[in-house]
Amino acid sequence: MRLWITGYRSYELGIFNDNDPKVAVIKYCLENNLNSLLEKGLEWVITGGQLGTEQWALEVAEKIAMTNFELKTSLMYPFSEFGSNWKEDKKIKLKELEENCDFSAKVSSRPYESPQQLRNYQRFMLEHTEGCLLLYDKENEGKSRYDYEAILRHQENNDYFLQTIDMFDLQDASEQYQEIQSYGLHSDDSLL
Repeated sequence: MRLWITGYRSYELGIFNDNDPKVAVIKYCLENNLNSLLEKGLEWVITGGQLGTEQWALEVAEKIAMTNFELKTSLMYPFSEFGSNWKEDKKIKLKELEENCDFSAKVSSRPYESPQQLRNYQRFMLEHTEGCLLLYDKENEGKSRYDYEAILRHQENNDYFLQTIDMFDLQDASEQYQEIQSYGLHSDDSLL
């Protein structure tokens, strides 16, 4: 199974640095979902390089891939020169993520010119994956709404898996994560 992971940008969640405690909870939730999907045949995690969900998903998938060598990661840029206008530290992080991936490429070889490139990127991701893990809550719309709507349209004519992580899921993950932390365990240790 090839899985597209996308969702909220970091600023949409009020997260402005990776030390924010919310990042640890989101990564914990992503890791739990990916481990569950590995049992169902997950082979590739494919995502873009957007700040937030996409980059956190790559970090989590690359961590899992260190012990589960069957899992591969791919970073697909929607267009050429993606992230070139970011601050230097964010550019460096994106480059490091790309270097750690098993595969990376650009859907469009041209720099950003129009929203059509983003629609082409969505179509590419939908056609090259069997499902999507989407950090998105219908009650808290953000830019991921466009991906959510594209997935729903795609599902009308295609067998395509969609698993969302909403705010209730994140709240549950936060409680589990806090419990694990209070026992002094790592997120991959059992509470039993």
